[in-house]
Amino acid sequence: MDMRQLRYFISVAEHLSFTEASKHLFVAQSAVSQQIAELEKKIGVRLFERNKRSVKLTNAGSVLLEEAILLIKKSDETVNKVRQAELGIIGNLQIGFLGYTERSFLPDMVREFRADYPSVQLGLDQYNHGALIDKLSTGDLDIIFTLSFGLENLVGFESMGILDENISVVMHQDHPYANAYDFELSDLSQEDFIVLSREESPQGFNQTLMICGKNGFSPHIVSQPKLISTVLLLVDSGMGIAILPSSLKYSSSSSLRFKEIKGETNKLVAAWKKSNENPSIALFLEKLGKLE
Repeated sequence: MDMRQLRYFISVAEHLSFTEASKHLFVAQSAVSQQIAELEKKIGVRLFERNKRSVKLTNAGSVLLEEAILLIKKSDETVNKVRQAELGIIGNLQIGFLGYTERSFLPDMVREFRADYPSVQLGLDQYNHGALIDKLSTGDLDIIFTLSFGLENLVGFESMGILDENISVVMHQDHPYANAYDFELSDLSQEDFIVLSREESPQGFNQTLMICGKNGFSPHIVSQPKLISTVLLLVDSGMGIAILPSSLKYSSSSSLRFKEIKGETNKLVAAWKKSNENPSIALFLEKLGKLE
């Protein structure tokens, strides 16, 4: 049905006057009369009983009025939803994160985002560095939170810096250097190292090699687990030491010691694919930009 004709019909039915309806619609009365006549001809029934003194709905007109109001309401809702989808207010946003550095801000930010944009369905899940990059590349994730090391070498991504992350040597509390306040990383050159597998976390693996190389040695890697939790467990078991983000200490065993490496930091960033046209990304990034 013609939505304009239905709107004209509803206005006449509500005012029971072609004159008043034309004023309400800001069109000529003749235009209203013409549209109603065409509507009656189209559906094959009379919608109004009218004479020089009054206008009233027929039984068919009363039925059409109820249905027309519903149709117009549904039409307006549909148009509104389409416009909101274009703006990203309605949609779906898939977010991946590392699961430790983001704890200081992500829960509060997600709550605020959901309150402001309840029609955007958020999906959040934790991955290692490598999986985050892979899933962002394939489009399975729209935004990821990852460490910036090595990200500048990847093509097709944009990023926003969030906060700086200190890097630590992690060791068991019984390690000879666990309570030392002043030592050089080169003092640990003969230690066994536990490193998250290069396949799972190329950033973390390469950063360990780079930091050790800057301090004059190549690490003796004895294990390359797939999970960060396994790295921590093996260090806690005394099988070696590891170089990891300092924020992991807040979710680690109390028997582990995190010794910050002077001058070594990494930046936590939000990254997204330049070619991703999901409009909800911009809304989420706007929230991120307001972080103190």
